[in-house]
Amino acid sequence: MTQQMHTPPVVSPEAWEGAYDEMLVKEKALTRARDALAAERRRMPWMLVEKDYVFEGPNGKASLLDLFEGRRQLIIYRAFFEPGVYGWPEHACRGCSLGADQVGNLAHLNARDTTLAYASRAPQADIQRLKQRMDWKMPWYTITDSWDKDFGVDEWHGHNVFIHDGDRIFRTYFVNNRGDEAFGTVWSYLDVTPLGRQEVWEDSPKGYPQTQTYKWWNWHDNYEEGAAPDQRWVEVSDAGEAAFRNKDA
Repeated sequence: MTQQMHTPPVVSPEAWEGAYDEMLVKEKALTRARDALAAERRRMPWMLVEKDYVFEGPNGKASLLDLFEGRRQLIIYRAFFEPGVYGWPEHACRGCSLGADQVGNLAHLNARDTTLAYASRAPQADIQRLKQRMDWKMPWYTITDSWDKDFGVDEWHGHNVFIHDGDRIFRTYFVNNRGDEAFGTVWSYLDVTPLGRQEVWEDSPKGYPQTQTYKWWNWHDNYEEGAAPDQRWVEVSDAGEAAFRNKDA
């Protein structure tokens, strides 16, 4: 027998708008609090990574620095795909797979000097087979040493965030458990990185890279390194931002 749902009241359009306006105040407060928390993350201390870790990739052995793919920031998600995990060898963990399905086009992250990679203990042949079957595009490496244990992901999933300065690599943040649920959009990833979204409205430490808000946005197949923002898009985004600001005034 289906349990009866105790639904909210049905009201007039005017009453609905009033209730919505009240909720919107709370939602805007949550957005501002989330921005403030991201600003605090950008001021978290960094931890120097002192071990030399070795991964296996599609082209052979790779160091932790190699996983950056030449970019400044790196996010590694520890996915469970290996013997002993439910679903092996046909599938990765169901939760990790649900998360992988949410990952957007990586060109936008890459345009902000950020690389997202996955890491598991499965051999590369199995990883490549799984990626093809599930249509996943992220780089995915095989863990060969104590990297997962050292960074708190040997028994449970999680995202570790790193930045490098030359050959020196630093751990800057860590997210696991329900925090992993939020990932998938370019914004959710950038908000946990030490450099953030890198837009001028953000509260970041002095000297951090920042560009004009919205102007770096592009079609995922149209990013060109070092290219100036498209002038037509600058005009369109300026007009849109002005309209929203006038509406909120």
